This record gives sequence, C-alpha cells and structure tokens, in this order.
Amino acid sequence: MDIADQNIIKLNRGGYVVLTSAGPVQFGSPPETIKDTMKMSFGVPQIFVLPNNFFNWIKGISVAEVEFPIYYNYFIKKRKTYIICEREQAYRFKNVLHEAIFGPKNIRLDREFDQLKENVFKPDIKNEIEYFRNNMKLSDLVGFFIFNNNMVKLKNVTVRIEPDNNFTLSENEYLLANIPGDIQYIPKYDIGQRLKEPYIPPLFGITCLGPSHGFDPEQNTSGFIIWLNHKGIMVDPPVNSTEWLKDSNVSPKLVDSIILTHCHADHDAGTFQKILEEGVINVYTTKTVMHSFLRKYSAFANTSMKYLLKLFSFKPVKIGEPEFIHTAKFGFFYTLHSIPTIGFKMEYQDKSFSYSSDHNNDPALHKKLLDTGVINEARFNELISFPWESDVIYHESGIPPLHTPIKVLDSKSNEIKRKTVVYHISKKDFESNIAQDSALTLAKFGIEHTLNIDVMAPDYHKVYQALGVLNFIDIFDDMPLTKAQEFISIIKEEYYKKGDLIIKMGTAGDKFYVIASGNVSVETESDLEKRKIYGACDYFGEQALVTGNKRAADVIAETDVMLYTIEKDKFLNFIKGTEFEKTLINLARVRDSETWNILSTSFAFQILTSTQKTLFESMFHPVVFDTESEIIKENELFDSIYIIREGEVFVFKNNNKITSLKRGDFFGSMAKIYNKQPASFSFKINGNISLYKINAEDAIKFLEKYPGLQMKLTEEYSNYI
Repeated sequence: MDIADQNIIKLNRGGYVVLTSAGPVQFGSPPETIKDTMKMSFGVPQIFVLPNNFFNWIKGISVAEVEFPIYYNYFIKKRKTYIICEREQAYRFKNVLHEAIFGPKNIRLDREFDQLKENVFKPDIKNEIEYFRNNMKLSDLVGFFIFNNNMVKLKNVTVRIEPDNNFTLSENEYLLANIPGDIQYIPKYDIGQRLKEPYIPPLFGITCLGPSHGFDPEQNTSGFIIWLNHKGIMVDPPVNSTEWLKDSNVSPKLVDSIILTHCHADHDAGTFQKILEEGVINVYTTKTVMHSFLRKYSAFANTSMKYLLKLFSFKPVKIGEPEFIHTAKFGFFYTLHSIPTIGFKMEYQDKSFSYSSDHNNDPALHKKLLDTGVINEARFNELISFPWESDVIYHESGIPPLHTPIKVLDSKSNEIKRKTVVYHISKKDFESNIAQDSALTLAKFGIEHTLNIDVMAPDYHKVYQALGVLNFIDIFDDMPLTKAQEFISIIKEEYYKKGDLIIKMGTAGDKFYVIASGNVSVETESDLEKRKIYGACDYFGEQALVTGNKRAADVIAETDVMLYTIEKDKFLNFIKGTEFEKTLINLARVRDSETWNILSTSFAFQILTSTQKTLFESMFHPVVFDTESEIIKENELFDSIYIIREGEVFVFKNNNKITSLKRGDFFGSMAKIYNKQPASFSFKINGNISLYKINAEDAIKFLEKYPGLQMKLTEEYSNYI
C-alpha cells in the first residue's frame, strides 16, 4: 500500500480513507476517527469497509466503530451510511447498531425494582424510547453491501478481498489502493498537565477525563472519575482513559470500579479497555443496561455473553434502592433518553453529588410528554424533581431532543448554576449559548483540575485505605477475615523522599514492604534490559526474608513514597502455612534479572504490569531438555505452557513445519489450557534447550486473577497456538 498516494489518507487514530468518484471510502473505523475526518475537506465518509476483525483484544476496543459516523450522516447530513462487509459481519453489526440506536428489543424493568415493596413506580422506558425513535428504522440510517465472490461494486468502484485477506480498491479497473485487512488503533488524546509526582487521590473528588461529546474534534470525549476514600470509580470511561491516567502519572490500579450509564459509543467504548486491564474490575449498572452492553460487545468481539461476563464482576443496581460503593451511598434513576440510561445521586459524609447522565431535562418537554400520554403523572413528577439540592452537580448538555439544551440550564437560579458543572458539550457551544455573566461552569479535564470536595475523614479512614491497597496483593487471596485483622495490626507506615535509599544491597532482610503511594526502582548487579519500577500496590523485600539471604538489590525511592512495612518475624509468622508462603518461596527460588528480562522483552509478555510479572515469575519452574522431544502434541491435551530461556522450538501443523520460536517466546495456549482443549499445533525440539514451565493449575489461577489477559495472550499469538 502506497500511503503517500494523494488518494489514500492514513487516519491519525487508525484506518484509511480512499478518495474515489463514489465518494471517500473508509477502511476500518477505530473509536473517534470521526474526529479526524470531520476536519478534512471531504468530511465524514458515507461508505465504510469493515475490517476482518471488529475487535482488537490487545487494546480492548472495536476497530469497526461506525456508530457515530452513522449518527452524524443521518442526523446532521440527512443521509444514509453504507457498510461494505461479509454476510456474517452484517448480521453481527446489525445487532450492535440495534442496541446502540434503539436499545433492547425487550425491556423488563421488574427486575430493576424491589418486588417486595408495594406501589413501586416503574417508568415506561419502552414508551419513551418509541417517542425518540419516531418510527425510524435501521434501514433509514444504514445500508449494507455484501461481498459476493469476495467483491463489491459501487458504480465504477470495486472493492475486493484478496487471498491474503487484505483489500484492494479499483476504479474503472485501475488499482487505487491496497489496504490491510486488519486495522490497527493509534491512541490520540490530550492529557492536560502531567503531575510531577504520582497522584494521591483525595477522600472525595471529581476528575474530568473529557468534557465534550463524540462529534467534537477539539476536546476529549466525556467521562469522569469519582474519588472516594482514595479509590476511583470511572463513570462511562472514554476510550484511552487508561493511557490518559498513566500519562497523567495516575496509577490505573487506583480505579477499581466502573459505573456504566448506557450503551452509546461515547459512553461505553472505554469500559472494555478497563475491563481487560489488571485485576477484576467491578461494573455497576442495571441488568437492562448490562445485557444491552453484553449483546453489543459479544457481537463486536464475536464471542459469547457468558464468556464476557467472566472478565469482570457485575454489580447489578436497583432503582430506588441505595447502593454503597466505597462507603458512599448511591441512588440510581432512569433518565429521559433514546435508550435505557441511568443517572444517580451520591452522598458521602455530609456532602452530595448528582450526575444527570444523558438526559433531556427540559421541563417544557416533560410537560409535552405528559400532555400527549407518552409519560404518566408519576414519571412527570419524577423528571421535574431532579436533585438540584446536591452540593455538586455534573449535568450534561447538548442538542435536543436527546439532550438538555444549554439555555435550560442557564435559566436556573444562580444558586443552582453556581454548583452545576456542565458536561458533554463543546466549549464553543457552551460559550455561545449562555449569558455573558452566567454562573455556570464548563467541566475542565485534566488531573490538575480535579475538584476536591472537602469532607471530614471517617473514623475508619486509615484502616480502609490500608485494606484498599492490600486488596491488590496475592497475600489476601482466599485468606479469612481474621488474617485481614492480623495484617492491619502489624503494618506500620513509613515515608521516604525522592532519591532516598530504602533497601541497601548486601544488608540483612528485616522488613516486608508494600507501596501505598509513589514509585520505587530496583537496582541489581545484573544488567536489566528494562528498568524494574514498582508502583502503588506492588510489594518488595520478600526474597531475603524467606531465604535468609542478604538483600540482592538496592531499592530507591523514584518519587516521594509512602510504604506499609512489616517486621521480619511478624511477617514470617503471618504467612506461615499459607499459599502466599509457597508463592514467595518459589518466587525467591527463580526470581532474578533473567526472569524479569524475559518477561519485559518478550513480544507476548511485555504487556504484563509489574504486579502481573511478579505473580507470573512465582509460577516458573526451570526445566532443561537435552534430547530430541515433542513437548506438546497436536490434537492432544497438554498440562503446561512454556517460556523459552535458551534454544529453539519448532512449530508443526499436520507434520509440516510452519515456524520456529526463540528466547522469550511462549508456547501452549493460555486459552486452551484454561478451557481444557487440545493443542492446535505440535511443538518439537532437537535437544539442548532451557525453558520455564508453568503448570496448568498455576496458569488457570493466573488467568482467573487477570481474566482480561486470556484473550490478549491468545488473539495476538494465534499463529502459534
């Protein structure tokens, strides 16, 4: 593909546009590529070619995100969008679009409310959705052209799927472009100001990840974090929110929960990214919204809803019943929108915060819906009783009828406007539609603009903070409550300044360390191919304690650091007889610069975080083969996976050699060992090879702790396993 050709435009976020006589044709559509094409002379294309795979498991995003171009073409340009794809892809894509545009086909709100309470009001969400739908059909918005014999012809333009699964585009039989069949995604976003020191969350605060909507090419798409008891809850995280946090010097581990309000692309695209990160994330929403999300992303990812549910912990919320997250009280309600959408009011200590979510909060519209029978009087009273009394209000605004006109918010009293942060609107639209002296403020993205809300620390503050950090550490896996109590009783807080020496190489081990905040570096006598940096919720110093050897490395404070420490005798007594003791003993036996270098430079395992690498190292068992051997046999079950230390492994399919693997490569499918499926390939050696072996039981334990890695370690390396 000659991307220098003037007819071929490589988009900043991934994908390509080819200029033709039939109009611009876009191949692949990673999230927010509409923000690239909106600024170009040809504008948002009408014609899209779907890539071979809709979903990128490594990045955790769809690269066929045509939802917003469809909205733009239909609602702004008053025209249809055309999709070129294979028949099976069209079936899946229609399911995606139906969930996003029209919501679930069947809505059962009974499960969202307390069935034991009498006279519980349930809004007729289906009736409201039908009002916004206004008899619109999917075929009004989008048309499909299906590949026939690997070819689609539009006027003089022909798109073909070639034998290598890439695409060609020709016009009047003249070849215009060769386009990859698999589309890559290139993150692009603003972070504001990077903090000099790692972020320490407040007791209560709000950080805006993006203030605007999906059609704004200048600003980040909406999303925010609620900080409670020094832990974060992402609300509708935008795509790239994890990279945003890292680049802002905020540990993603600090965010352990998501509130998903609804299933439009500008609200749910980043949810999957967070789900596929470190640890099992909690996702709070109603069953109606969750099932819609699962149907949408099972179609995108071409996998089952049942499998997707294994990747996170679903916390179903009920309307009208309090839900407690990090000790704060949340009350959820359904908003007025085109698909099922929830907002909430939250109370923590003596302060409150409310979020409208996507919602038309125009009283004139509420009255119209009442008068025309779309809603009843109980729903009307609910809609006009928005919790304006809250101390801080995040309220969306946008184009009606799906969003609240900014002039409605600007008509509120000064008391309300002074505590209202307007969100989900471009800066240009906000400034041009409010009074010059308006007390309304526009949300400011960036960790440096975090709104810290002053509250008194609860009595349990210190204990809650410590348990929150330790919750990320293997030591708490399957341990009883009494052990947690014991742990709290033996930890001490220690503080170090940037550059301080925490541990000196060659000294006796006297403490175990857990990082509460900040970063440390580990310096050894052996060469590290990639620096060993540990951050919040990582631990160190265990090796000398369990082996009795001298300290094997210097540990230096990379930043100001707060640590939880445990004296040697208390620590050894605490772990005695536990699984954690076995983990540490094995880790001490194999852990050295070599294991770190292999995991840090391996094409497969370099995606692991430092915490994941530490746990994975503890599962290594060194093995050596000095004779010709078939380690894993095609079509047979296998009980281990392997990482190559030294030597070469040959990969066979149907007795034909297809490739070879070397240092740092792994073989033996993580997914197949987890699902107890036979091998797709044979792996043979000619002798003289050194490996690290990971037993099936340990591999399964690892994947259950980090379920998002299963597909990351499978999809990318499926040529081998």
